[in-house]
Amino acid sequence: MLIKGLMAGQMSGSVASVTASRNRFGPYFRNRALPVNPQSAQQVAVRGLFTMYSQMWGGVLTQAQRDSWNLYASNVPVINPLGDSIFLTGQNWYIAANVPRAQADPTNLPALTTAPAIFDRGTFTPPTVVSITAATGILSLAFTAADAWVSEDDAALLVRLSRPQSPTIDFFKGPYRYAGAVLGDMTTPLTSPQPITLPFTIVAGQALHGTAVVTRGDGRLGVPVTFRGVAA
Repeated sequence: MLIKGLMAGQMSGSVASVTASRNRFGPYFRNRALPVNPQSAQQVAVRGLFTMYSQMWGGVLTQAQRDSWNLYASNVPVINPLGDSIFLTGQNWYIAANVPRAQADPTNLPALTTAPAIFDRGTFTPPTVVSITAATGILSLAFTAADAWVSEDDAALLVRLSRPQSPTIDFFKGPYRYAGAVLGDMTTPLTSPQPITLPFTIVAGQALHGTAVVTRGDGRLGVPVTFRGVAA
């Protein structure tokens, strides 16, 4: 947990089960506990992608390509959990832009070696749930057809979903599992809504939480948004 304030500025070390430290984003507290590593197939695959792109940063990209990511990083801030505007590194952005694309569809969402030349994260209209059908395991997700990504090759709306939850739960922190992508297409206009196959079995009356983010053709990764629906 990140901590704001003067008192926590120089704190470090542990007291009982709480550890205080700081990183490039500021001071924070965390619970000192043994990590839990369920080693699911999805986790292992994503970790492998992180490792691969970390190695490619130093072993495959040219200095000019790394410079382009560093330049993008120095011009595009992100908001941390405390609401502060911070700057990631070029390597952070290179990995963040490529891992979701490789996880979703490496054939239609090719890897990016050069950073976006437009210094923003792009914008998109949050999608909405039309229906969740328990019998078929299909989520019908509506989006705004006028958004730029919809008619752009190598762009996509990436969707992650929760396990089924009680309908009384309005807030869900995670974890989410990748469920599917709606691919942009410059030639054939997409129609809304589009079906997403649920990664988990659901029954009528259960709630589903999800996140959606757009990856643009030039590599810009949008700010994730959340949505919720109840299965019928």
